[in-house]
Amino acid sequence: MGGAYRWNASTSSWIPLLDWVGFDNWNLLGCESLATDQIETNRVYIAAGTYTNDWAGNGAILRSTDKGTTWQKTDLPFKIGGNMPGRSMGERLSIDPNNNKILYLGTHNGNGLWRSTDYGVTWSKVTSFTSTGNYIDPYFNDSIGIVWITFDSSTGTAGKTTQTIYVGVADTNQSIYKSTDGGNTWQPVANQPTKQNQTNWKDKNGTSTGFLPHHGLISNGNLYVTYSNTCGPYDGDKGDVWKYNTKTGVWTNISPVSPSSSDDYFGYGGLAVDAQHPDTLMVTSLNSWWPDAQIFRSTDAGATWKPIWSWGNYPNRNLSYNQDISAAPWLDWGTSKSMPEVSPKLGWMTGCITIDPLNSDRMMYGTGATIYGSDNLTNWDKGTKIDIKVKAAGIEEASVNTIISPPSGANLLSGMSDISGFKHDDLTKVPSKMLLNPSFNTTSMDFAELSPNFIVRSGNVSDDDAKNGIKSCSFSYDGGGNWFTGKNIDGVTSNAGGTVAAAADASAVVWSASGSSGKVAYSKDNGNSWINSVGVPTGAKVASDRINSKKFYAFYQGKFYISTDGGANFKVTAATGLPTTGTGNFKAVSGHEGDIWLTGGSTKEGNYGIWHSTDSGATFQKISNIQEADTVGFGKAAPGQIYPCIYISAKINNIRGIYRSDDGGSTWTRINDDSHQYGCTNIAITGDPRIYGRVYIATNGRGIVYGDVSTATN
Repeated sequence: MGGAYRWNASTSSWIPLLDWVGFDNWNLLGCESLATDQIETNRVYIAAGTYTNDWAGNGAILRSTDKGTTWQKTDLPFKIGGNMPGRSMGERLSIDPNNNKILYLGTHNGNGLWRSTDYGVTWSKVTSFTSTGNYIDPYFNDSIGIVWITFDSSTGTAGKTTQTIYVGVADTNQSIYKSTDGGNTWQPVANQPTKQNQTNWKDKNGTSTGFLPHHGLISNGNLYVTYSNTCGPYDGDKGDVWKYNTKTGVWTNISPVSPSSSDDYFGYGGLAVDAQHPDTLMVTSLNSWWPDAQIFRSTDAGATWKPIWSWGNYPNRNLSYNQDISAAPWLDWGTSKSMPEVSPKLGWMTGCITIDPLNSDRMMYGTGATIYGSDNLTNWDKGTKIDIKVKAAGIEEASVNTIISPPSGANLLSGMSDISGFKHDDLTKVPSKMLLNPSFNTTSMDFAELSPNFIVRSGNVSDDDAKNGIKSCSFSYDGGGNWFTGKNIDGVTSNAGGTVAAAADASAVVWSASGSSGKVAYSKDNGNSWINSVGVPTGAKVASDRINSKKFYAFYQGKFYISTDGGANFKVTAATGLPTTGTGNFKAVSGHEGDIWLTGGSTKEGNYGIWHSTDSGATFQKISNIQEADTVGFGKAAPGQIYPCIYISAKINNIRGIYRSDDGGSTWTRINDDSHQYGCTNIAITGDPRIYGRVYIATNGRGIVYGDVSTATN
């Protein structure tokens, strides 16, 4: 969901390629598959699209002839799922290695197999390929469909179409198909592993079940396939690795762990072959949550394997690697563990691994948190340890939910999904640790304007975590360096994040928890006790006045509410004309009591934009020169001005962008350009109260982007 990147060998970092994707086509920032051309090496293609849900737009094929510097787009009549279950299966997009005008694309939800014969410009369905797969993921009811295409390059010549093509389908019966006439006709591969002929393929209840082919690659006349019993990437507890001799038609189970062994508690995801040594391959456990992920390596076409770790005298494990997370030290999740479960982990959700086709020592693999890699991989074959390091410099995939910039302490604090959030003491360096005690999906954060070392945050905690004592609200008195938890609002556990607001003088906190048991309550003792607020609806967003410590505000479905007694009682104001749909983000301005800006609405509602109140929400005036707006934030006033700068993600004069106003909203200047749009920017934005012109933008997949006033001169 964070775009696509190209490795810059000179800096050992990644260059983002899709920052031009904007708000209106944000769905294309998700990439389900990427294909590079072996013949014309400047050509690259992306199957773009983040979600297959009803509310997401259709996918597209992005095409570049200059290594991703510029792109052309072909819209597709169906959706692509870069952030959907099964996303680590692949590759769904593949180029004929002999005739690079031809590309194939595997799709979700019964849309079948598609082909292009003109470098991806136009596409048509391969009607002779009729299988669409029977596996439905249990989370989003998404039909996973056709997951990989691989070519047997030996059956074609330069400029001539490859004749033998293999296709993997998410199907628990027949899952691998073959064409021997360049894709005109197809048939299941004979004797392939299925639940009918592999009795060991059983679920936890002993029911015979078919496995799904996650990856399929051909090397030295063999088709290698990794299987798992689910589509992943966050589940799967049984699997196999198989080898198919493309000349003899013989299938061989080459699983590193015997399927009948009690040690077989994971499926297989990642698969890599060494182009320099075609009988060398690697596979990963898709998910081995405890004690760690597992990676296996074979140099004899799968006849024997070496694991990256093995059991010693319990609880000890023998590790064939050294691991260095100095480039992202927060990857230890703030924990120090002893054997058998060490921190940091090798990974989880390890659905992809690759070996550099030009350098046998260079390997990378993806996890649920980062990219790891090694530059001395062949040490493994010599019986010495390999070095595994973080290889993600320049890559962002974080979904950011909230950002704050207090007037003292760290210039920026963030709250994120999956990785909690960070205190950013130095914007040029990776933070040493994430926000802890607890680490949760942070949804909201606020500081006390007049006592900014006091910070409160809320987050989503599962019922299981709640049973283990994890709370959904946390407090800091040292600007976010250290945290302690308060009690949850009674009855609130799962998905409790919501929004939280701190009184200007840190005397109280108001928390509007989300979820079916969500409540609005206030606390005056750092969350040790909560009292239900009166007069404010469940699900309302809350914020505090930045001057008057007794004032809190709330907004819900077009109605605005105010409390003048520290959050105990709220009353609906007389304000009218506010949006009833959309984000409904609002903030009060520092240094100005009762001064509030509110964004939201939708084109469907016909009431979309930004509203301003200077009387504590009693009335609001819509700003007429802004067509749409989703977020608002404030920063240090411009030279010669008193009122803070205003920053918004908005549409003005039919142009979507990030805008700044130095004059209280009378005029607006776009401060980004078409090449730097960063997809979805409708969650949060804030200026820096200490640095004029600095703005921080929360994105859904590109982390936090910040910008400063340009010092360039013509």
